[in-house]
Amino acid sequence: MQQKSARAKTLPSPASRRAPAPDAPEGALRHLPGLDYGVLDLLMGYALRRAQNALYLHFQRAVAFQPDMSPQRFAALALVVGNPGLRQGVLAEAMGLHRSGGMRLVDWLHAQGWVRRADDPLDGRSWTLHPTPAGRAALRRLSEAVQAHDAALVQAVGEGGDRLHPLLGRLAEATPSIPPPA
Repeated sequence: MQQKSARAKTLPSPASRRAPAPDAPEGALRHLPGLDYGVLDLLMGYALRRAQNALYLHFQRAVAFQPDMSPQRFAALALVVGNPGLRQGVLAEAMGLHRSGGMRLVDWLHAQGWVRRADDPLDGRSWTLHPTPAGRAALRRLSEAVQAHDAALVQAVGEGGDRLHPLLGRLAEATPSIPPPA
């Protein structure tokens, strides 16, 4: 029988249970009077970054009942609940994370009692991820708040807000194939 790597299958420490989200912004990214933003005001990427920051802060207010929740942690929970038996490495890949980042994310979900790990029957060095009943319940509660948050954002954009989501999806899909400028 194949020996499993202890390093690859490290379980989280109790300290990871209430770790703040590592990607949490500290405050709004807004224009300050008198500061010259130069080329930044012309860049779509900077506008998207400012919007992402504002969305994140609104998300945190929407899920204040779970203060250490982040959009990334929410997405990971949704993917595990929607795909029981998902391999930990596939979760990391789906979220655009390095393997170690995926492991930290799963450690946090596991520490919450929302996800359990099981040996991968096809690869003894890997884990599969399975939602717990508490994880399914947490996702239901969080989904209600996140969907209300999303609807508020679309309404705040006003006319055309409902077209923003598909446009951003197209941008995300097209960007990898755009060659860098010469």
